[in-house]
Amino acid sequence: MATTGTRNDPYKGFRFRLEIQGLQVAGFSEATLPDQTVESTTYREGTDIAFRKLSGLTRVTTLTLKRGLTDSMDLYDWYSAVSQLGAAVGGRKNISIILIDDAAQEKVRWNMGNAWPTKYSTTGFNASSSEAMIETLELEIETIVRVK
Repeated sequence: MATTGTRNDPYKGFRFRLEIQGLQVAGFSEATLPDQTVESTTYREGTDIAFRKLSGLTRVTTLTLKRGLTDSMDLYDWYSAVSQLGAAVGGRKNISIILIDDAAQEKVRWNMGNAWPTKYSTTGFNASSSEAMIETLELEIETIVRVK
């Protein structure tokens, strides 16, 4: 319970860090967290006159990562390995996204298990633009848990 005069401001979404098991990558400009949904199923028992609802499977959508294109081939190599060898051989990895506060202290952590890339893309070329090229990696996630 907050005491009188204590502020509890929400954290800012632009201060975050990524950890990808076995890869040395940094400088992500955007990470779109997966949605989590528990499916609902209806059933009727015997002579019940109304349907009942049960919780079903939990679904997790994709994680999307974006960063400025650099010389690093780590993300592309991971995607390439999975596209050629399959996720089981190409490498499923654990990922953490860590929200940090203004003092660079870890405040919230989402741990995602068994991630593997399903799509790799970059922005196109445009001679009339001076914007940085962005590489995007979409990842399937089996599990996501908020730790803090």
